[in-house]
Amino acid sequence: MIPSLQIARAMVARGHAADSIELFGSRRGMEASAWPPLEFPFTLLPGRGIRRSFRPGALWANAGAVLGLIWACARSLGSFVLHRPHVVVVVGGYAGFPAGMAAVLTRVPLVLMNTDAVPGAVNALLGRFAAACAVAFPGTELPRAHVTGTPVRPEFDSLDRSPEGRARAKAQFGLPGDRQTVVAFGGSLGALRINRAVADLLGVWPDGAGRSVYHVTGRRDYEKFATGPLDNPDGEGDAGGGPDYRVVPFEDRMPELYGTADVCVARAGAMTVAELLVSGVPSILIPLPGAPRDHQTRNAAALVAVGAAVLIPDSECDGARLASELTALLDDPDRLREMGEAARRFGHPDAADRVAELIEDHAR
Repeated sequence: MIPSLQIARAMVARGHAADSIELFGSRRGMEASAWPPLEFPFTLLPGRGIRRSFRPGALWANAGAVLGLIWACARSLGSFVLHRPHVVVVVGGYAGFPAGMAAVLTRVPLVLMNTDAVPGAVNALLGRFAAACAVAFPGTELPRAHVTGTPVRPEFDSLDRSPEGRARAKAQFGLPGDRQTVVAFGGSLGALRINRAVADLLGVWPDGAGRSVYHVTGRRDYEKFATGPLDNPDGEGDAGGGPDYRVVPFEDRMPELYGTADVCVARAGAMTVAELLVSGVPSILIPLPGAPRDHQTRNAAALVAVGAAVLIPDSECDGARLASELTALLDDPDRLREMGEAARRFGHPDAADRVAELIEDHAR
């Protein structure tokens, strides 16, 4: 949703009227609540993703998903025949499939945006028909690929990572300004493996004294971890000489939170890695096991290859491993600085404008 919106706004910045850009999304997606207040016209289509299971319940759900997808394709096709768009942009996911297929059938130029290091199922299918494919990482297996990076909110590029800027960011979260800070999160719902590892970390990290941990558990797991370590029932402040520990269920100030971080501990989803790169924040990435085509491991490996991150396999992520990796990083300021610089070099703060230029080049 964020890349689509940032690309649309980049098109407006290049002189296109907002009402000439229509967003297509899913009734079941976040866009159903996020798009109505925005400046762009939009269409919400029926349908849902296909479940990768042969259980009876999944098969029944998939039958409904296919019917919804067929209806969404028909609606998209009718809209394109009526309005004849100049170009169609698909940012992956099942919600993009109907518009992409309608573009193919009506011979409207198609531009794909692929935010992961490997193509998702929809982009892999549509890629052969695309006039161009904007990709986040070099080597992404799509034809006519152009490396643009992933569009993120502009607030991530404008972070002040100077010592003064970091101190101001920490003050917003009530964090001690003179301590190194570890930020751990796993998405809006959370990541149980990361949450358990961070909770365990607090009891096995003697080098954590004099440092801070800001733990965003996600709403699903907050109750399990809200009390913090057993010797720190309030979930904040020093616990027996350990780190200053703060735990929250959700955080909507992510750009500012990145501004506090010496290191982020996170999954390796497309938006997370794009934000880390543009922000210039070193990271420890724990890819989600079982992600389609293992795309999170490929995302994390791309950051490791340029020196911007450390990768811990999910099966090896526990408190002891986190303690070891964090100590090695936080005790080496030169390495942290080099990782941050590598991230910034590999990031693309102008990604939305790059994609917008590609769209203009192929619009009819």
